[in-house]
Amino acid sequence: MDNSDIIAQKKALRQEMLIRRAKTNGTLKNKYDQWICEQLENIILEKGYQKIHAYLPMGKEIDISPLLQSLLEKNITVVVPKTLPKRKLENLVLMDLNKLEKGVFGTTHPAEGKVYNDAFDLIIVPGLAFDKNKYRLGYGAGYYDNFIVNHQNTRKIGVFYPFQEVEKVPTEAHDVQLDEILINDGIL
Repeated sequence: MDNSDIIAQKKALRQEMLIRRAKTNGTLKNKYDQWICEQLENIILEKGYQKIHAYLPMGKEIDISPLLQSLLEKNITVVVPKTLPKRKLENLVLMDLNKLEKGVFGTTHPAEGKVYNDAFDLIIVPGLAFDKNKYRLGYGAGYYDNFIVNHQNTRKIGVFYPFQEVEKVPTEAHDVQLDEILINDGIL
């Protein structure tokens, strides 16, 4: 299969998943999001992780804000991305969920975040689709692939709704496999 076919497949799958995610039932979404937060916090505390890279939720993404708040209260370092041009992320230390500013593509980031250039214990990765081989489909800009490829020894966990699972995510050479996918078929 040539690259243009893969790109077209990814585009179609992105559109389908955005529509499906937009239709997610609010009550069940909240319950599921809460479950994800609890599972991630259990993993972080059990493993003694102290440096977490996480996303700030936008749109209908899984809302991990309660987890981020809990980690801040436990003095665990939380680092979040600021989207820059040319598919780059600048990693900023999160100090307060109430002190965010708007970025590009509907993102937010810390208003006065200090740049973080150290290692991470865990990277929490959002996405639009995933498969059993732990490949994910993102929004198409390549930000996370460009970022996590430089953190090969860091545990990478993707968080998804069960309906985001597909038989096979169309992949290109630059796509990076995750270490774990966190889902629960019993809630949604």
